[in-house]
Amino acid sequence: MKFATRAVRAGIAPDPSTGAILPPIYQTATYTLEAVGKTKGYDYTRSSNPTRAVLEANLAALEGAEHGVAFASGMSTVDAVARLLSAGDHVVSTDDVYGGVSRLFDRILSRYGLSFTYVDSTDVVAIEGAIRPETKLLWIETPTNPLLKITDLEAAAAVARKHKLLLGVDSTFATPYLLRPLEWGADLVVHSTTKYLSGHNQLIGGMALTSNPELFEKLKFVQKSVGAVPGPFDCWLALLGVKTLPLRMEKHSANGMAVARFLEAHPKVERVIYPGLESHPQHEVARRQMSDFSGMISFVLKGDITSGVTLMNNVKLCSLAESLGAVETMITHPATMTHAEVPREAREARGLTDGLVRISVGIEDPDDILADLEQGLEKVG
Repeated sequence: MKFATRAVRAGIAPDPSTGAILPPIYQTATYTLEAVGKTKGYDYTRSSNPTRAVLEANLAALEGAEHGVAFASGMSTVDAVARLLSAGDHVVSTDDVYGGVSRLFDRILSRYGLSFTYVDSTDVVAIEGAIRPETKLLWIETPTNPLLKITDLEAAAAVARKHKLLLGVDSTFATPYLLRPLEWGADLVVHSTTKYLSGHNQLIGGMALTSNPELFEKLKFVQKSVGAVPGPFDCWLALLGVKTLPLRMEKHSANGMAVARFLEAHPKVERVIYPGLESHPQHEVARRQMSDFSGMISFVLKGDITSGVTLMNNVKLCSLAESLGAVETMITHPATMTHAEVPREAREARGLTDGLVRISVGIEDPDDILADLEQGLEKVG
């Protein structure tokens, strides 16, 4: 089956008892056993749930993975991956990583004996130079949040294989419709299903996907033992969102390109960061490994921080909100919102300045999005 068909059909069958075309919401905590030690495949929803199992199978099919393991949030998914490691292990991570991930790494997991080195993962030499004897995981985010750096996954996978490292990729910004990291050599992929996969700002969730049976069993053990699992209703909502993923990603990408070109030509904009633009430093890598460029754009206005604040306080259609990847266009100030807890020195060292604005371009009519940005930019001095 092709991708659009898998998005609608994979892992989904009519309910055997009623013929319902949508999978039921199994809103139950526990299950009656047929006899001592004999179940119908389910015993307790923390361990497994039929609605969750459908979502896991559906997203695994989209990613080209053998297995999916669902979690309660994108962050609990990253935490579950970190639990594959042991005290004393070292991680080499993309430097421009989501602020919640660096907070988890530096302020929580470092207290339990894990250590982290951040590198510009667009530079394979820098990746290899950061590897130590105790390094066990190479953690890549591509495109990154919020600077939209693109890592050459084939090259990163070669380094990981050479040094016998686990390669994990956060592909939330791309989705499996635009990029499937397992095809480029990754061992596992994670997504915040909160974002593009569900696509409607209606739930919090996460997913880890792999074709490695050993990794799958370890992640399932973490899922059962820690219990950070999504509820059945959230899984059902995510399945509804995924059905339209191909249509939405095509519209997000088309609108994203239109907005990026508009901003790049605007006299009040100093710099636009969008992988689909020829000006993006990793444009050719993005063209090679992605089928399109998504709807995420970052840009810097001329002037100081007040320019961005003025814009964000004057847009009307674009919602000033955290998160991304939904049908609504949302505008964010990373320095005070998504990355507020990253120390200023660390932020600015990697280019995340106070003047940076991030926009998640929705699926509204592009003329309306552009008109809103234009009237907001008119207020900028």
